Amino acid sequence: SSDLLTAWNRTKSMINFFPSKEICTTKQIEFGLCDAPAQSRAYIDLCNRGEWIAVVYNENQKEIGFVPVDHCIDLRKPDGKMDNRCDCCLFHKDTIAFVELKRRKPKCSDWIKDGEKQLRSTIAHFENENVSKQFCKKSAYIANSMQPNGRRGQNERMERFFNDTGYVLRIKNTIEEF
Repeated sequence: SSDLLTAWNRTKSMINFFPSKEICTTKQIEFGLCDAPAQSRAYIDLCNRGEWIAVVYNENQKEIGFVPVDHCIDLRKPDGKMDNRCDCCLFHKDTIAFVELKRRKPKCSDWIKDGEKQLRSTIAHFENENVSKQFCKKSAYIANSMQPNGRRGQNERMERFFNDTGYVLRIKNTIEEF
């Protein structure tokens, strides 16, 4: 646990995407990502499956780091106003996954557009930092507990996202990167 944190703390950047007091780690085979009501940070949950918006499968029990982004890391626009931020990120060695958590009924695809906007903004800030170069496997998730498998017909959006950011976009609530 401390080895993973020490590695990230050695990295100097203008925006600290890995504040040691906010990072938690787990080797659980399966755990959930949760987001409480507005003005609260995303968090990991090991027991309350009914609260899970996304499920992380960690079959090899690697030490996965978690850090909340929204309500934790200041990402500012050039005018000084707060920029859009995704809810959290997961990381292990050379792998990082940014995650936007949604609890919206699937009738409207606005949740996908909103999630993509939040991910793009967060990733743009992250990619301006030297620490981003330490990761070669990069992905982004828009997870909706009410629409677990995303929506059909999003291939063009996902391809455009990859071409623009270099991150693989997945619209589903299961994460198996690690």
